[in-house]
Amino acid sequence: MRPGPTVSSVIFDIETVGTDFDSLDPASQEYFLKYAEDEKEARRIKESLSLYPQTAEIVSIGMLNPDTGKGAVYFQTPGDMLLPFEENGVLFECGTEKELLEKFWIAIKAYDQFVTFNGRVFDCPFIMIRSAVNRIKPSRELLPNRYSGPHIDLMDQLSFFGTSKKRFSLDMWCKTFNIESPKAAGITGNDVKELFRAKRYVDIARYCARDIIATKELFLTWENYIKF
Repeated sequence: MRPGPTVSSVIFDIETVGTDFDSLDPASQEYFLKYAEDEKEARRIKESLSLYPQTAEIVSIGMLNPDTGKGAVYFQTPGDMLLPFEENGVLFECGTEKELLEKFWIAIKAYDQFVTFNGRVFDCPFIMIRSAVNRIKPSRELLPNRYSGPHIDLMDQLSFFGTSKKRFSLDMWCKTFNIESPKAAGITGNDVKELFRAKRYVDIARYCARDIIATKELFLTWENYIKF
């Protein structure tokens, strides 16, 4: 039997930073706080603006080829453009949000399939909307058929498309399969906004790199031991 055709894959992940709640116009503030029942809920809502492309920007996009281990992290460094550098096969290169997205759309065209963790719910819609905001036309469909398309969302796969009641985080799946978690260095997605304010742009980019490396290991585990 002849081997099947080789399928090229790319893993990607984004980091986002929301605007300050006080910078929103009064109508938008009222819209977000409409259903807040108490001050605790209002504070949670104000701190959640990084979750929505209407109120946040993409500050880092990481891409990694799981077959070669080579990749790139494109990241924002407002007012402080850094020279590109490389670490462990990953190129780090800065630019504006528009430049990050343009590089993403050029790169993803070269691959047959793409792999994310929770990308169908978060990363892909976010990229699509922020691209439209920046007047960038997509180079391919990021939300194809959920069950047989070229998008492998590992959160979907590992919950068996909702058969398992609990949808666990990337950190929990890393612990399950003895993979080094991207949070092992003490940074989580919740820290990204404060790191961005503190101009710790490279720390955010390195965290994004750890995310795609962990996702690669999780993808290989799924592909070798779970996928049928």
